[in-house]
Amino acid sequence: MSAHILATLAMFLAISDGKPLTVVNNLDPAKYAGRWFEIARLPNRFQNRCASDVTAEYHVRPEGGFVVVNRCRNGGGDVTDASGVARSTNGAPASVLKVRFAPAVLSVLPFVWGDYQVIALDDGHTYSVVGTPDRKYLWILARQPQMGAEEYNQLVELARKQGFAVERLAKTSHTAP
Repeated sequence: MSAHILATLAMFLAISDGKPLTVVNNLDPAKYAGRWFEIARLPNRFQNRCASDVTAEYHVRPEGGFVVVNRCRNGGGDVTDASGVARSTNGAPASVLKVRFAPAVLSVLPFVWGDYQVIALDDGHTYSVVGTPDRKYLWILARQPQMGAEEYNQLVELARKQGFAVERLAKTSHTAP
């Protein structure tokens, strides 16, 4: 193996402690499409301005993957959005995606693509838990703006077992009808 490949492998193993996420195998793109409400997330820099009403809309692309539109309301009440693309990862289940919110012209650069892995999804596609292999990012999503405490706690426990710092989860407020 080349030194570059070994260094890349070592970096991946160090980030994830060598434990890949356990992803779901039941993601149906047609069922996954539509609006999702963010129920909770691990705080992250690109959502710092999102105060409430965080949603994600997925539209199936003819060539596979999704067009993604994330929206939120900032502290001043204005709604902002970010559009991106999610593509499948060769040889992986449909629940393992690469997501890009950078301009399309930059899509040839590997660092503009982030990992997006669905680690929980019910058969009806009414809730979803999405994380990254480095365990830095985590989102709990649902088709409705609220989720029952029992179901939420079960999803938090699932994320904990996968190595996420769930004690840092921030619940998302939804104020718009």
